[in-house]
Amino acid sequence: MTLRRDESTASGPESPSRRSVLAAMGALPLLAVAPPAAGASKTPAAATAPAADVIVDPSAARQTIRGFGGINHTVWISDLTPAQRDTAFGNGEGQLGFSVLRIPVHENRADWSREVATARRAAEHGATVIASPWNPPAHMTETFVRGNQTNARRLRHDMYGAYAQHLNDFSGFMAENGVNLYAISVQNEPDYAQDWTWWTPNEMIRFLRENAGSLGTKVIAPESFQYVKSFSDPILNDSQALANLDILGAHLYGTPPQNFPYPLFRERGAGKELWMTEVYHPNSSDSADLWPQALDVGEHVHRALVDAEFQAYVWWYIRRSYGPMREDGRISKRGACMAHFSKFVRPGYVRINTAANPQPNVYTSAYTGGGSKVVIVAVNKAASQVSQTFTLANTTASSVSSWLTDAGRTLAPQGGTTMSNRSFTGTLPARSVTTFVAG
Repeated sequence: MTLRRDESTASGPESPSRRSVLAAMGALPLLAVAPPAAGASKTPAAATAPAADVIVDPSAARQTIRGFGGINHTVWISDLTPAQRDTAFGNGEGQLGFSVLRIPVHENRADWSREVATARRAAEHGATVIASPWNPPAHMTETFVRGNQTNARRLRHDMYGAYAQHLNDFSGFMAENGVNLYAISVQNEPDYAQDWTWWTPNEMIRFLRENAGSLGTKVIAPESFQYVKSFSDPILNDSQALANLDILGAHLYGTPPQNFPYPLFRERGAGKELWMTEVYHPNSSDSADLWPQALDVGEHVHRALVDAEFQAYVWWYIRRSYGPMREDGRISKRGACMAHFSKFVRPGYVRINTAANPQPNVYTSAYTGGGSKVVIVAVNKAASQVSQTFTLANTTASSVSSWLTDAGRTLAPQGGTTMSNRSFTGTLPARSVTTFVAG
């Protein structure tokens, strides 16, 4: 996410300048269209015949899912309340089931303690906690001229080792306070940093080569704001830098779905993880309860997991008018669309390669885990109800339960669905998302 997020000012992250940038994404340089990944969803024009069976085979494994979540940034907005922490990271009725928390590495150590309470509670719920810095401490930076920006900021080249120690100190502080970080990022959005610290790909490679090996957690990079492959390609092509990278992190602001697949990562990224570490979608100006617009979130998560094969999907602010939790602490419609994944596709589950777009405006993905469980998430963006048959192969599942969100219902349990010869037919109401759990 871009622009200052200190909401004590009138502009803040939802200012018109931010929205105008996102609206103009078509004018920004983007990666050329890549061929779709195996199993990637197709456009409606190329969809398979309507009502074709979706074959769900747990043996057709793709990526392991690490989780879903969002950020808590207490310097820019108020902390989550104790009740809101449980709503976010608990997995009972009326809760989001988030399993990833992202927190900032504040440049000022005096602010570190602000992130402890929510991070500790998230960890108690079993969530994975990751951290990203926006700026190094001020004494480690220098200004330079970058295009029309005369006060651009970068990490001084003689401070790389001190910066690595700063990141380690933060990890150590969190551990002393009951939170073991899973991973830490080198820099948030180094390629769109008018209001924080710029990095070039070569600078990122140098840090990864020479300093990242000293970090005590897994390392995330480069967190490009728009999944710009020209920033991450050089890392994947540098064996020394790649050796010290654990998670290739990316943001998806305005990134078109045709740019989600990453063939070079599939070629070079063996043993590495692929996470989507920040986004809001489709905008930050509308209410998160606006329907059917909120259904766009369901499709976006689907494409991030299926087309891009990300292992994690992490929103921006957890609690916001446009986010998964409303300001009153209740789950929004956008949040419900995320929860159709996060509540049922738990950390360690594996995505199953299956038909992603079995009929026009219908998007399906499947996952297995928790013993013999099979989870299917179906997003119907059509204006009419449709039926979809699912056939489960190589599984002992014998019963199916389902949950539904549409204009009038939110994560509403729908009871059991009859299976016959390992098949069942799901009714997908107009403009809805349904999660089926077979076990």
